[in-house]
Amino acid sequence: MSTTVTLPEGFHYLAPAFVSTIFLLYGQNITVSQYRKRAGIAYPQMYAEKKQAEDSKDAHLFNCAQRAHQNTLENIPIVYTATLVAGLKYPVFAAASLAFWSLSRVSYTRGYITGDPKKRGSILYIAGAVASLGVIGLATFISGSWLYEGLAAKFF
Repeated sequence: MSTTVTLPEGFHYLAPAFVSTIFLLYGQNITVSQYRKRAGIAYPQMYAEKKQAEDSKDAHLFNCAQRAHQNTLENIPIVYTATLVAGLKYPVFAAASLAFWSLSRVSYTRGYITGDPKKRGSILYIAGAVASLGVIGLATFISGSWLYEGLAAKFF
C-alpha cells in the first residue's frame, strides 16, 4: 500500500530555513570550542566551575558561549515542530519565521559572549522570539482546526 502526500506550494522554502539552523548551530559549536580552549576547560566538563569563572574572564566567557549554545539546543525542537506543522498550511510564513529566528539567535549569541548576559536580549533577538511565538501559535491553531475537522467528520 502506498500513500500520496501533497505538499502545499511554497513548501520548498522550508529547506533553506532549516539549513540556516545548521549553520547557526555549527557557528555556535565553533564559538564554544574556541572559548573552551582559551579557558583551558577540559572535556567532559560542561561548564567552568563557579570558582573558575570568577577567577578567569576566559572561563566566564566560555560559560556564556556554552549557555547560548545550550539555550538554542533547548529551543530548537519546539521551533522545528512548530515550523513543520505551520509549514503544511502556510509554508512561506513558517520558513520566514524560522529563518528570522536563526538570524535572531546569532544576535543573541553575539550579545551573550560579551560576558554580560543582559546584552543577549537585542531588538533583533526579541523580534525573533516574537516570530517563533507566531509560528508556535499558528501551528497550535492549525493542529486544533485539523483535530476539530477530524472529530466533526467522525461524529457529526
